[in-house]
Amino acid sequence: MASEVVTDLAGRGDVDDAAFARQWVDARAARGYGPARLRAELRARGVASSLIDRALSAVAPEAELARARAAARRRLPALRSTDPVRTAARLRGFLMRRGYPEAIVARVLRESTGLSGED
Repeated sequence: MASEVVTDLAGRGDVDDAAFARQWVDARAARGYGPARLRAELRARGVASSLIDRALSAVAPEAELARARAAARRRLPALRSTDPVRTAARLRGFLMRRGYPEAIVARVLRESTGLSGED
């Protein structure tokens, strides 16, 4: 019975994993999440890897960098401490948990704190 309902809904276009993945990426990326986090969330929701790849490929790398910078700007005041190395380490952890690639995290750290996060 359930498979018949799903087949009927899919036939009418009401069940579309590709559209869901695109919408999820657009909405969550706008909230400051990076590709690794988005991939994990979609995988946890049972979306096929090929559909995830297609949805993530629509995100421009420049936009990803801009979102990581914006997330860092919003978070940095709460992370400030007297020790700049500790601030950089905490900001690095925050951006990594948000799902940004190491290269983008390192660039944002250099721009925001002047440190690489490994100093």
